[in-house]
Amino acid sequence: MTSLRTPVEALSAGHPTYSQTFPCEPSTAELGRDLVRDVLGVWHLDDLADHAALIITELIANASRHTPCPEIRLTVGRPSSTRLRVGVVDREPSRLPVLSQVTDDDESGRGLLLVDAVADRWGYDLRGADRRPWGKEVWAELRTEGGK
Repeated sequence: MTSLRTPVEALSAGHPTYSQTFPCEPSTAELGRDLVRDVLGVWHLDDLADHAALIITELIANASRHTPCPEIRLTVGRPSSTRLRVGVVDREPSRLPVLSQVTDDDESGRGLLLVDAVADRWGYDLRGADRRPWGKEVWAELRTEGGK
Protein backbone atom coordinates (compact mmCIF):
# COMPACT_ATOMS: atom_id res chain seq x y z
CA MET A 1 0.00 0.00 0.00
CA THR A 2 1.28 3.45 -0.90
CA SER A 3 1.57 5.89 1.95
CA LEU A 4 0.77 9.53 1.37
CA ARG A 5 2.10 10.54 4.77
CA THR A 6 5.55 11.15 3.25
CA PRO A 7 5.57 14.67 1.77
CA VAL A 8 5.89 14.70 -1.99
CA GLU A 9 5.57 17.49 -4.51
CA ALA A 10 2.33 17.45 -6.48
CA LEU A 11 2.72 17.19 -10.23
CA SER A 12 1.61 20.26 -12.13
CA ALA A 13 0.91 18.49 -15.43
CA GLY A 14 -2.15 16.43 -16.27
CA HIS A 15 -5.12 15.64 -14.10
CA PRO A 16 -4.11 13.15 -11.39
CA THR A 17 -6.32 10.55 -9.75
CA TYR A 18 -5.60 8.42 -6.72
CA SER A 19 -7.63 5.30 -5.92
CA GLN A 20 -7.53 2.43 -3.48
CA THR A 21 -9.69 -0.62 -2.78
CA PHE A 22 -11.13 -1.19 0.69
CA PRO A 23 -13.70 -3.51 2.30
CA CYS A 24 -17.29 -2.39 1.76
CA GLU A 25 -18.15 -1.79 5.39
CA PRO A 26 -18.94 1.24 7.57
CA SER A 27 -15.52 1.18 9.25
CA THR A 28 -13.94 2.06 5.90
CA ALA A 29 -15.23 5.61 6.38
CA GLU A 30 -12.31 6.45 8.68
CA LEU A 31 -9.83 5.11 6.10
CA GLY A 32 -11.65 7.08 3.39
CA ARG A 33 -11.42 10.32 5.34
CA ASP A 34 -7.70 9.72 5.93
CA LEU A 35 -7.16 8.99 2.24
CA VAL A 36 -8.98 12.17 1.18
CA ARG A 37 -7.12 14.35 3.68
CA ASP A 38 -3.74 12.86 2.70
CA VAL A 39 -4.32 13.34 -1.03
CA LEU A 40 -5.63 16.89 -0.58
CA GLY A 41 -2.59 17.70 1.54
CA VAL A 42 -0.28 16.53 -1.25
CA TRP A 43 -2.23 18.66 -3.74
CA HIS A 44 -2.28 21.68 -1.37
CA LEU A 45 -6.10 21.66 -1.27
CA ASP A 46 -6.46 21.40 2.51
CA ASP A 47 -9.26 23.99 2.46
CA LEU A 48 -11.52 21.38 0.79
CA ALA A 49 -10.68 18.57 3.22
CA ASP A 50 -13.66 18.90 5.57
CA HIS A 51 -16.26 18.92 2.78
CA ALA A 52 -14.51 16.17 0.83
CA ALA A 53 -14.21 14.00 3.98
CA LEU A 54 -17.92 14.44 4.72
CA ILE A 55 -18.80 13.49 1.15
CA ILE A 56 -16.62 10.37 1.08
CA THR A 57 -18.04 9.29 4.45
CA GLU A 58 -21.61 9.50 3.12
CA LEU A 59 -20.74 7.71 -0.14
CA ILE A 60 -19.07 4.88 1.78
CA ALA A 61 -22.06 4.63 4.13
CA ASN A 62 -24.42 4.34 1.16
CA ALA A 63 -22.32 1.67 -0.54
CA SER A 64 -22.00 -0.39 2.65
CA ARG A 65 -25.71 -0.09 3.40
CA HIS A 66 -27.20 -0.53 -0.07
CA THR A 67 -24.89 -2.97 -1.88
CA PRO A 68 -23.76 -6.52 -1.04
CA CYS A 69 -20.31 -5.86 -2.55
CA PRO A 70 -17.36 -7.17 -0.53
CA GLU A 71 -15.10 -4.33 -1.77
CA ILE A 72 -15.33 -0.76 -2.96
CA ARG A 73 -12.79 1.46 -4.69
CA LEU A 74 -12.37 5.00 -3.38
CA THR A 75 -11.21 7.62 -5.85
CA VAL A 76 -9.86 11.13 -5.39
CA GLY A 77 -9.17 12.98 -8.60
CA ARG A 78 -8.73 16.25 -10.40
CA PRO A 79 -10.88 16.06 -13.56
CA SER A 80 -9.68 19.59 -14.31
CA SER A 81 -7.47 22.20 -12.71
CA THR A 82 -10.54 23.78 -11.06
CA ARG A 83 -12.38 20.69 -9.82
CA LEU A 84 -11.85 18.00 -7.20
CA ARG A 85 -13.82 14.74 -7.51
CA VAL A 86 -14.25 12.07 -4.83
CA GLY A 87 -16.07 8.85 -5.56
CA VAL A 88 -16.90 5.30 -4.61
CA VAL A 89 -16.93 2.49 -7.17
CA ASP A 90 -18.94 -0.66 -6.47
CA ARG A 91 -20.08 -3.67 -8.49
CA GLU A 92 -23.83 -3.07 -8.21
CA PRO A 93 -24.88 -1.11 -11.33
CA SER A 94 -28.56 -1.81 -10.71
CA ARG A 95 -28.60 -0.05 -7.32
CA LEU A 96 -28.46 3.60 -8.29
CA PRO A 97 -28.35 6.51 -5.84
CA VAL A 98 -31.59 8.39 -5.22
CA LEU A 99 -32.22 11.51 -3.15
CA SER A 100 -34.64 10.48 -0.42
CA GLN A 101 -37.61 12.41 0.82
CA VAL A 102 -37.22 12.33 4.59
CA THR A 103 -39.28 13.66 7.46
CA ASP A 104 -38.08 15.12 10.74
CA ASP A 105 -38.73 11.76 12.44
CA ASP A 106 -36.63 9.69 10.02
CA GLU A 107 -33.39 8.43 11.55
CA SER A 108 -31.61 7.81 8.24
CA GLY A 109 -31.83 8.68 4.56
CA ARG A 110 -30.10 12.06 4.64
CA GLY A 111 -26.69 11.07 3.26
CA LEU A 112 -27.22 12.16 -0.33
CA LEU A 113 -29.05 15.26 0.88
CA LEU A 114 -25.84 16.21 2.71
CA VAL A 115 -23.75 15.44 -0.37
CA ASP A 116 -26.14 17.52 -2.49
CA ALA A 117 -25.86 20.44 -0.05
CA VAL A 118 -22.05 20.39 0.20
CA ALA A 119 -20.95 19.43 -3.32
CA ASP A 120 -21.04 21.68 -6.36
CA ARG A 121 -22.43 18.71 -8.26
CA TRP A 122 -22.75 14.96 -7.87
CA GLY A 123 -23.91 11.97 -9.86
CA TYR A 124 -22.98 8.49 -10.97
CA ASP A 125 -21.35 6.83 -13.96
CA LEU A 126 -21.91 3.23 -14.99
CA ARG A 127 -18.74 1.19 -15.55
CA GLY A 128 -18.30 -1.35 -18.34
CA ALA A 129 -20.23 -1.94 -21.55
CA ASP A 130 -23.46 -0.01 -22.10
CA ARG A 131 -25.58 -3.16 -22.25
CA ARG A 132 -23.81 -5.01 -19.46
CA PRO A 133 -22.20 -2.65 -16.96
CA TRP A 134 -20.20 -4.34 -14.24
CA GLY A 135 -20.51 -1.50 -11.72
CA LYS A 136 -20.93 2.19 -11.04
CA GLU A 137 -19.08 5.12 -9.53
CA VAL A 138 -21.03 7.53 -7.35
CA TRP A 139 -19.10 10.80 -7.24
CA ALA A 140 -19.25 14.38 -6.05
CA GLU A 141 -17.24 17.40 -7.13
CA LEU A 142 -16.01 20.49 -5.35
CA ARG A 143 -14.56 23.60 -6.98
CA THR A 144 -10.96 24.34 -6.14
CA GLU A 145 -9.97 27.91 -5.27
CA GLY A 146 -9.22 28.70 -8.92
CA GLY A 147 -12.68 27.45 -9.94
CA LYS A 148 -14.76 30.09 -8.15
